[in-house]
Amino acid sequence: MGNGRIVVLGGGESGVGAAVLAKEKGFDVFLSDLGALKDSYKETLTKFSIPFEEKQHTEELILNATEIIKSPGIPEKAPLIKKIKDKGMKIISEIEFAGRYTNAKTICITGSNGKTTTTSLIYHMLKKAGLNVGLGGNIGKSFAYQVAFENYDYYVLELSSFQLDGMYDFKADIAVLLNITPDHLDRYEYKMQNYVDSKFRITQNLKENDCFIFCSDDEVTMENLEKIVLRARLLPFSQEFEVEEGAYLDGETLTVKCAGLEFEMPVDELSLKGKHNVYNSMAAAITGTVLELRNDVIRKSLSDFQGVEHRLEPVLRVRGITFINDSKATNINSTWYALESMKGRQNVIWIVGGVDKGNDYSTLASLVNEKVKAIVCLGVDNAKIHEAFKDMVPTIIDTQSAEDAVLESYKLGAEGDVVLLSPACASFDLFENYEDRGRKFKNAVRNL
Repeated sequence: MGNGRIVVLGGGESGVGAAVLAKEKGFDVFLSDLGALKDSYKETLTKFSIPFEEKQHTEELILNATEIIKSPGIPEKAPLIKKIKDKGMKIISEIEFAGRYTNAKTICITGSNGKTTTTSLIYHMLKKAGLNVGLGGNIGKSFAYQVAFENYDYYVLELSSFQLDGMYDFKADIAVLLNITPDHLDRYEYKMQNYVDSKFRITQNLKENDCFIFCSDDEVTMENLEKIVLRARLLPFSQEFEVEEGAYLDGETLTVKCAGLEFEMPVDELSLKGKHNVYNSMAAAITGTVLELRNDVIRKSLSDFQGVEHRLEPVLRVRGITFINDSKATNINSTWYALESMKGRQNVIWIVGGVDKGNDYSTLASLVNEKVKAIVCLGVDNAKIHEAFKDMVPTIIDTQSAEDAVLESYKLGAEGDVVLLSPACASFDLFENYEDRGRKFKNAVRNL
């Protein structure tokens, strides 16, 4: 094979997709994963005659690559990655690689919170408008796999900071940055600026006729916006003040102005509730306006969107107690939004805990004080949570499984209460991932 040798590290959705695309483009491909591969992924690799290994990294089969495609889950400080870098070899992400082989327009969304919701909402809108559109990145099917076999005109891509880290020449046509709050600092030497720089990579390579959509109410975004030279059209969204071009609130009306086009819609007609979701809807509305979608399509999409699994997802009401699955809240800020959107005083039984990524719980203090009557910890080590809230919440208990957490919450609840699973932590101590945690929670609620 004349194209060179590509080694893919990590055999999940992203890695397998990248391996298949590389094979289709005539590269000599090898995939290596330190963990075990899912059977379905092994079948795909076998089907395309791609050699792979699991539960080990054989260095002589890896260090002879022309280029390495690294899955976003593998940290930069992994010993093998350090070795590859010391050799001066190029490491890229699946998104960077796939971007070389498509001429589709890309709408790329990043941010500490709201990415999946906003990405899904924009995709929903473009589908409704009848556009030929794919959904990928940190959500759904691998972008690379779709580039190999589909012929979409547009892609809506959710991009995490880890994916952006491995992107160099890739360019968004429309880049959306929702917000920046401390997250994943364990992967960024506990330096906030490293994480901020990573998020701002979404703006790299933007040209004059491309658009950068961002939240002008977000302090961190605004502080850093001034430091970088952007050639793109800047389209801010704000709930605090009116903007010339972009989106803002005119009383209770969401208003978009962009290149002579205008869009308006009452906030109470948005299907997604809560202040943070108004921001997500604003970002989507600007995107639709930039793409010159009809106003009635934008309006309908914003009013009939069903939301995302594991993100403030109502599960069931049992004996007057409402159970809500917000398992996707893997950081403090997501949980802040969840608690902020809860109505009523002292009626929330909050299920929290997991792998803490350097959390500062003090930012939740006033909301917890006002809304939470009991805390049910769901994690291996809950000492930090006890320490943060012991003087505020009379009842804090520890559980080790979703079933236990649901049962204990149910016992603590009364009619009109809400049991909110919003962990503010990663899930890897007791679960495979946040989806697994959310599903086990929902099953446990259904089994009450």
